This record gives sequence, structure tokens and C-alpha cells, in this order.
Amino acid sequence: MKISVVVPVYYGELFLDELHERVKAAVTSITPDWELLLVNDQSPDNSWDVIRKLAEKDPAVKGIRLSRNFGQHYAITAGLSRAEGDWIVVMDCDLQDVPEEIVRLYQKAAEGYDSVFARRTDRQDSWSKRMSSKLFYKLFSFLTNTRMDASIANFGIYHRNVIRAILQLGDNIRYFPTMVQWVGFRQTTCSVRHDARSKGTSSYSLWKLLKLAGDNMIAFSDKPLRIFATLGLCISATSFLIALLYTVLFFTGHIKVLGFASLILSIWFVGGILMLTIGVVGIYVGKIFSQVKNRPSFLISEELNREVSPK
Repeated sequence: MKISVVVPVYYGELFLDELHERVKAAVTSITPDWELLLVNDQSPDNSWDVIRKLAEKDPAVKGIRLSRNFGQHYAITAGLSRAEGDWIVVMDCDLQDVPEEIVRLYQKAAEGYDSVFARRTDRQDSWSKRMSSKLFYKLFSFLTNTRMDASIANFGIYHRNVIRAILQLGDNIRYFPTMVQWVGFRQTTCSVRHDARSKGTSSYSLWKLLKLAGDNMIAFSDKPLRIFATLGLCISATSFLIALLYTVLFFTGHIKVLGFASLILSIWFVGGILMLTIGVVGIYVGKIFSQVKNRPSFLISEELNREVSPK
């Protein structure tokens, strides 16, 4: 049995040496056959130099360098495409995901599960990070009709069959936790420890989280279109009732001339709703345009310790 550990790397220079040692100790307590795939998402720091040095001294370390910054979930996809293990662990590089918890995740998977999500029981993030994450998951859950848990992220262990299914998805927009949920198989969670970030700051701002939520809302749901369709129906019904009321009032002599101000306001209101609706439809059309171009999700410029697998 082989275990692959996939780690997207961005501003990871300060963490990689310790990450390697701790992952190695944890995984080799399960099996001697393992690999650590470090995917450099064009990090501006010296992460690639550190990855190169680790790969030189340990053949189990596989370095993958993307041609540009594609984003965390595209880097994960790149790592998954090269992973050869029977079980694949996905985790972040900043050591907030505790490498020693891989053992507990594997033990849970051995009970008969294909996907085991790590549930962070006591998140050691800043207040602003916790609040922005909570807002992201609530917005994402509402707009996609899925149950997203703010205590669950990418960290987890996944059977090879799950990863194969994910790699078959042709979605231009990638979001790893949602793709795992969508492909199904036997899923569960496992409570794990979550450490505070000891160095540096997270690259995910509130704006980036909101953009991520928006992109994935478009990729995984048509709910915004249905919301505006419902809104349009409600406005039409309300307008009909108001028109009926004014007609009755006019013929019964209660009003003489319909108000000019209310007419203008109604036109502006309906016009604004129409423009907003057209904008939402335009976003969907734009994403469809990106999808049909069929560009690759990522491009790899360099690999270290890469061996062609017979699988």
C-alpha cells in the first residue's frame, strides 16, 4: 500500500523543512511506501529552491512547479494528477493542518470509508479569518444548496477511486471540497487538532474568499438565476395588483391622475432589476465561454523526482 501526500505551496518557504520531517514521520508509521508531492503555485518567495533541496536529499519528495499562479485548488488538482498512492492525503503547507493527524485519518478510513474529511474542532485562526471563512461557507451553502461546514477544508484522506473520479470532472472552475462531495462514495469526518499559524499570514483575504464563493456558485449552482426569476415573477404579480388597485380607485373617483413620481420610480426600479438580472446571466455566459475554450486547468513547467508509473 502506498500513501501520497499532496501539498499546494504558496509562501511556504518557512514551513517546508519541518513539514517534510513531520509528514515523513507520520506516514512511515503507517507504510514505508509513500510520497510527498509539493506543488509550487509560482510562489514569490524561495519555496521552489527549498523544494529542490528536499527532492535532492529524499527521493520520496516530488516537486511540481506550475507555469504561473493558477490558485490553490488548481495546484491541488495538479498534485492529484501525479499522485500514485492507493490513499491520497491533501493538506496545506503552513502546518496548521497537523501532519501527525494523518494517522488518525487513515485509521478512520480503514473502517470502510473512501473519503475522510478532517474536522477542525478548535480552529486556531485569527478572529477575522474565522469570520471571513464563516461568511464564505454560509454564502456558499445558501447559493449552492449544499451543506458546507466551516470546520472542514481540504485536509483529509481520500481513496484512489475518489481521486480518479475527481480527475474525470471537466469543470473549468475547481473547488476541491465540493468536488469530493459531488462524486460521492462513502464519506465521513474525523475530528483533528488544528494548530495556530506560527509564521507569516494567510494569503486568503475576505475579498478572495468572496470571489471564490462567487466563482463556485456559478460553477456548481443555477440558484442565482432562479432567485432572479422568482423576483421577476413577484414584481410582475405585485405590479399587476397595484395596477388593478389604481384602476379601481380611478373609476370610483378616489384619485384623478396617477402619480408621476411613482411612475418614474417604478420604471427605475424595474430597470435596475433587469440590469442586475442581465448582469448575472452575463456572468454565467462568460463562465460558459471560458469552459468551452477547453483550456487546461493548469500547466506544469518543471518536475523533480518524477517517474512514469506503470498504472
